[in-house]
Amino acid sequence: MVIGIIGGGASGMAAAIAASENTENQIVLLERQARVGRKLQATGNGRCNLSNLYALEGRYHGDDPSFASCALKTFPPEETLQWFRNLGLFTVTEPSGKVYPYSDHANSVVDVLRLQLNKDNIQLRCGCEVQKIKKQEQGFCVQCGDESFMFDKVIIACGGLAGTKLGGSMSGYQLLRSLGHHCTRLRPALVQIKSDWSGCVSLKGVRTNCKAEILHNGKIYAQSAGELQFTDYGLSGPVIFEISRDVCQQPGVWCCKLDFLPDVKEEELHKELQRRGDAGISAEDLLTGILHNRLGRVLCGAVGIRGNQSDLSDYDLRNVCRAVKGFEVTLTETMGMDSAQVTAGGIVTREFEEKTMESKLVPGLYACGEVLDIDGDCGGYNLQWAWSSGLLAGKSAGGIP
Repeated sequence: MVIGIIGGGASGMAAAIAASENTENQIVLLERQARVGRKLQATGNGRCNLSNLYALEGRYHGDDPSFASCALKTFPPEETLQWFRNLGLFTVTEPSGKVYPYSDHANSVVDVLRLQLNKDNIQLRCGCEVQKIKKQEQGFCVQCGDESFMFDKVIIACGGLAGTKLGGSMSGYQLLRSLGHHCTRLRPALVQIKSDWSGCVSLKGVRTNCKAEILHNGKIYAQSAGELQFTDYGLSGPVIFEISRDVCQQPGVWCCKLDFLPDVKEEELHKELQRRGDAGISAEDLLTGILHNRLGRVLCGAVGIRGNQSDLSDYDLRNVCRAVKGFEVTLTETMGMDSAQVTAGGIVTREFEEKTMESKLVPGLYACGEVLDIDGDCGGYNLQWAWSSGLLAGKSAGGIP
């Protein structure tokens, strides 16, 4: 059997390796970029958070997030990590459940996958962009420029639109739509959020741990805790990525409420600031040792206290406490697909069999990974979906139990 796999990202490589376990199968992996795994190499700031031990159904989103459960149960994180260990990859797991290569470099993940693709029954074709795919009486005809391929089965693993500079594109959606499938609205997820608050520019580059709540018209829309990073355009960092999905997609007032000391009660902070105020410490140093110096000064300035002011009233101190424990930053929009780590939305999952990843509309056609309407939380969940769905698609198409 000749199986064509379109897309050499995480799910496509996993599918190719899985399908090749049956040595009678011939696998042709078509990748439009000059090399496979380019987007994978950039994940996790080059560290590659390749999985999360807590990758369960509740951490995924889409019109029908339960679609992901079958692949995740068939190839759960523990089994996926054993699969990687068999490929030669050493990993380390953090207390949060995040899994990284032991080398702390994404290249290690890509390298073991590339080595496994170097098999007699796998043909790797890079720089080969698929323009058309046609279902014929016997199999599929796939067109790449002036070259065409005939396949018995095809797996679409083109990824999503997010991260366009690293290879994100519309190609997978377009190919599947040409075969009769439907696509939901696409929008960025795990992405930075813009703000018109001028303080963001002053705080550019400052990182801090906090609790963040997204408010829409005064009501809590999403919340999380973790590291926040200020940028010249707004807010970034893992805590923002986790709660950025569909933010500013509806009319109304959007803002982010930040608690910079989530483990300290406001009254406890007030007592400490009273002590400092009684000692004559000026506003410039009022929060020294508590928060990043620049952040402390900006918060004091935001509540109207001058930097050299030392005769601070209880009213002033209460305002500073409220700013530290619940500072609201207005939000305008998310950054675009170029900046997003993953695409929300995709090909409608009800048109596929969850136990095999095969199309219900076109027999012999499979899809996996980000091209489908499944996206996960920040922290390794999306790559786990890529591995699980890719392995399931590859084994199913390859006739491997």
